[in-house]
Amino acid sequence: MIPAVTKLTVCHNEDLVGVLQLSANDNSCVFEYASDWLRTGFSLSPLELPLHSGLHYADANKFGGNFAVFEDSMPDGYGLYLIDRMLRRNGTSLSQLTHLQRLAIVGMSGMGAIKYKPFIDLHETKTSIVESELDEIQRMVLDILTEKNSGDESLLYYNSANSGGARPKIAMQDSEGKHWIVKFRHTYDAVSVGREEYLYMKTARECGINIPNIKLINDKYFAIERFDIEQGKGVHVLTAAALLKSDFRNQTIDYTNLLALTGFLTQNPQEVEEMYRRMVYNVVCENRDDHAKNFSFICRNGMWTLSPAYDITYSPIGTKGEHATSLFYNGNPTKDLMIKAGVQIKIPKKRCLEIIDCIEKICNEKLR
Repeated sequence: MIPAVTKLTVCHNEDLVGVLQLSANDNSCVFEYASDWLRTGFSLSPLELPLHSGLHYADANKFGGNFAVFEDSMPDGYGLYLIDRMLRRNGTSLSQLTHLQRLAIVGMSGMGAIKYKPFIDLHETKTSIVESELDEIQRMVLDILTEKNSGDESLLYYNSANSGGARPKIAMQDSEGKHWIVKFRHTYDAVSVGREEYLYMKTARECGINIPNIKLINDKYFAIERFDIEQGKGVHVLTAAALLKSDFRNQTIDYTNLLALTGFLTQNPQEVEEMYRRMVYNVVCENRDDHAKNFSFICRNGMWTLSPAYDITYSPIGTKGEHATSLFYNGNPTKDLMIKAGVQIKIPKKRCLEIIDCIEKICNEKLR
């Protein structure tokens, strides 16, 4: 049986941030910052949880009544699938749990700095994976996803670190103490999917985009260094979807929103230009899987910056052939619209043209 959870303590690593609980009618969540955090901390999400005393009430009509900032701690398709399989072996399912129970399963093992207590431990297996075992993990992943096997969910979930995205992933630490996310192919992915993402991410760096360290293991497993851990501790990371309180599956976000959000949070024209560069690269290289959870921001001591770029690869299909994030509500934006977006956010037209022309040139050389 999964224990009932009436309230959750929310922490930033070891520091108490506040308490999350269900409202009196149990149809939405209520959060209150701790008094010490109000004096010394920062807003977890400026548009949703401004830093002030008193109760904050989640919108009952969004995220099932939870706060977007806390929903961002949950894994996506693959991770939720593993959790649900483990729960079903315990006689229940993910759909039967409250928001507090779900977050208690994430507990202290989620991405970034936000942690939850108490912790509901579903793990039957707590063994870390090493690089020499990746082929075996790929086999396990495919067997689980095709429901040929059961029993390996616990091992795979334990090593996933509640990472987001649809593709299977594990978190791994190398011999130098660096933390990596290693990605595996899904049942619908080509065998070359890892090599393809490595090429597109490497090309993004050549286009002037800030990306983490990356590597290709055994010529097939794409690995990216984690930017949510610094000096052994988690840092507060939120996706644009969470910050804008948007369900990324509904495609309600426009690049004009992302550019404005970057300016609002960072107050830094260079960061705005970086977001603009990422928009242009996604359009030019046909990465139409550019939804709002594929852009994140890092908060250190109350100061927000863009996170390094991630999840950039060739994805020409998108949603019905259109980008998940539109531009002026156009799912396949033109060069003119990209220039218009830049000028609107105070990037000179000449600079917009320089960025577009540079990215087009590099992509034509490296990706065509």
